[in-house]
Amino acid sequence: MSAVAGPDGGLRCPWALSTEDYIAYHDTEWGRPVHGDDALYERLCLEAFQSGLSWLTILRRREGFRKAFADFEIAAVARYDEQDAARLLTDERIIRNRAKIEATLANAKVLAQWEPGELDELIWSHAPEPGRAAPQDISEIPAVTPESTALAKALKKAGIRFVGPTTAYALMQACGLVNDHLAACTARTPAA
Repeated sequence: MSAVAGPDGGLRCPWALSTEDYIAYHDTEWGRPVHGDDALYERLCLEAFQSGLSWLTILRRREGFRKAFADFEIAAVARYDEQDAARLLTDERIIRNRAKIEATLANAKVLAQWEPGELDELIWSHAPEPGRAAPQDISEIPAVTPESTALAKALKKAGIRFVGPTTAYALMQACGLVNDHLAACTARTPAA
């Protein structure tokens, strides 16, 4: 499926047109470069929570996630303890999946030991070489790439949990490492 006209007549990626939430996310965030350890930690966590669910479910609960996880400030989440984990399992603002919550807390503890900028550097070091042709149709957009596979392996090797090649690719799309807006999409801008 190629780009489709949205409510304003502008062509967009077809997945973005089902709700106003998606349109706003697609037009202003998805595929835009994201830097900073805390910002990337947030995206990493949200992509992990999304695994097996609709992104819309996560998007609509994002503010609840931010409140529950101290705005995804790595240092703050790294201080969470077993009581916090128990509290999160009852927090209706988020997805109450024990494995995903535990991974979020464990990942913060790992990342709190890293040097500032190290997560940003690791993730962005897996951005593919620029110059990839813009997809004309959503069928041309992969779910996994060699770069996302390498990123997932690097994160796992570093002790980061709940990230496989598909989640890593979704992270790459969301954070602008790749630009998977269709060629005709009004939101398409060159990836960083």
